[in-house]
Amino acid sequence: MKEEVLAVINRLTYLLDNVTPLIKEIPAIDFTHKPGPEKWSKQEIIGHLIDSAANNHHRFIRIQYEEVPVIYYDQNKWNTLSGYAAYDKDKLVQLWELYNRHLVEIIKRIPDTALTREGESKNKERHALEWYVTDYVAHLEHHLEQVVNY
Repeated sequence: MKEEVLAVINRLTYLLDNVTPLIKEIPAIDFTHKPGPEKWSKQEIIGHLIDSAANNHHRFIRIQYEEVPVIYYDQNKWNTLSGYAAYDKDKLVQLWELYNRHLVEIIKRIPDTALTREGESKNKERHALEWYVTDYVAHLEHHLEQVVNY
């Protein structure tokens, strides 16, 4: 396994082990508070991270066997239509954690030879699977910083 991918697996596992308890400690009033009409609450940010996990799940699998799949989504529509603002907090956090633990297992199984295969984004940019894996955790970490200070 490539060192960069192993580092991603270790980082994602660390975040799940250490940040999940911090998220669970956030009082409900703070978790559901929207800082502005067009801004997401912490709860909706966790929902967005679930959507991100779902779409990256597609990338991590499909890039391994399809010829340059195009995978993207409208993050605002996904968040609204999923109704994350009305979710039970504990169930939402559990879903986020378990989905990401599933992604850890998928990433562990990606052969090094597949890491150079490419996928395409909405704006027609091509990236290698290794880039998507690394970017996924960087994106996750960016949003977790909005939810908790760890």
